[in-house]
Amino acid sequence: MGMRRRGASLDMSGTAFSAALRQAISGSGLGLDRIQARLQERGISVSVTALSYWQSGKRQPERQSSISAVRVLEEILEVPAGALLSLLAPPRPRGTSSRRRADGAEQPLTLDSGPAAALVGLHDRCTVGDGGTVHTVTAKAVFRAGADGADRWLLTYPHNGAPPPAVRALRNCSLGRVEADTERGVVLAELLFGRCLGSGETHLAEYSLTYDHSGAQDEARTHCRQFRQPIPEYLLEVHFEPDSVPQRCWQYARAEDSPQPETRELRIGEDGTAHAVAVDFGPGRFGIGWG
Repeated sequence: MGMRRRGASLDMSGTAFSAALRQAISGSGLGLDRIQARLQERGISVSVTALSYWQSGKRQPERQSSISAVRVLEEILEVPAGALLSLLAPPRPRGTSSRRRADGAEQPLTLDSGPAAALVGLHDRCTVGDGGTVHTVTAKAVFRAGADGADRWLLTYPHNGAPPPAVRALRNCSLGRVEADTERGVVLAELLFGRCLGSGETHLAEYSLTYDHSGAQDEARTHCRQFRQPIPEYLLEVHFEPDSVPQRCWQYARAEDSPQPETRELRIGEDGTAHAVAVDFGPGRFGIGWG
C-alpha cells in the first residue's frame, strides 16, 4: 500500500526521512500520543519527544533500537516496508571515525548491538598452520532473539597489536561496521542478519576470521571464547596441519568466579583434529591449548 494522503502537502524542510515521516503521520490521522501507544503495545519504547524530533528533522533514528522502531512505524502508518528506512541518512560516525582527543589520540568507537539476541549454540573450527598459530576460524552460530527487533550480533575479539583478523560473512549474515579499539585491545564487528527477528525466533549465521601472523612474534598457542552469558552448547574443533601437530593438546575452562581453570588432556585424532564441548557453560572462558 502506498502512502495515503488526506489533503496534506509534503513539507520539504528537514530531511527526506523527516518529510516522508510527517506525510505518513498526517495521512494516518494518528496523533503522536496514539502512535507512541501503538509502538508500546508492540514492545517498542519511543518517547513522543523523539517522534516529534524525527518528523521535524531535528534528529534522526540512529541507534539500532530506533531503527527497529522505524520498521514498526512503517506497519503502524501503513506505508510500504522500507519506505521510511530507505530515506535515513547514514548514522553519524562516533568515536575513532569522527573525532580525536585534544592530544590527537583516537577515541574508541562504540557499536550498538540493539535489541538483545542470545547466543544459544556455537561451533568453532580452527585451522592451525605453520608456527603452531591459528590461521582461520570458521564459526557457525545460533542466536535467539530476546525481544522483537533483534537484527544483528556484536562480535568482539582480542586485538593484541598484531594485524587484526579479517572478518568475512559466509552465510545468513553480512558484515556491518568493523572497528579496532586499540586502547582496550579488541576489535568490534557487526554481523547483520538481514531481517528483524521476532521474540524467541532463532537465526543461524556463519562467519570466519582469518589471521595474518607475518612479521608478528605471536606466541599464542590457543583458541578460546569468553562467554559473558551462559551458553547451552559450545563445540570447539582444532585442526592441525600435518607440519604443525603438537606433542600435546588440552582443554581448559575457567568460570567467571573461579580463580583457576580446569584442564583436561585431549586426544588428537589421526586426521589431526582435537575437539572439546562445553554444555551449559558460562559466564567464563573456554578453549583449547596446545604445545
